[in-house]
Amino acid sequence: MNKFARIVRNNKGVIALGSLVAGGAPAFAAGPDFSPLTAAVDFSTVVTAVLAIAALMMLPKVAGWGARKVLGFIRG
Repeated sequence: MNKFARIVRNNKGVIALGSLVAGGAPAFAAGPDFSPLTAAVDFSTVVTAVLAIAALMMLPKVAGWGARKVLGFIRG
């Protein structure tokens, strides 16, 4: 085995850390740009849909609570 391969094998952690420090920082400095994706979505319709689904899920629970309250008033 040659000397270079032995150095690489014995110092894998140092080599990996050095490559991250040297080349990894500029790659993550700017970050991904999602503005074309978020600009294409109209969030007002999404929020309306989520609130409508939440209302549909809560309606039977509120109706049952109200019915129990009214029956409780009637029973005394």
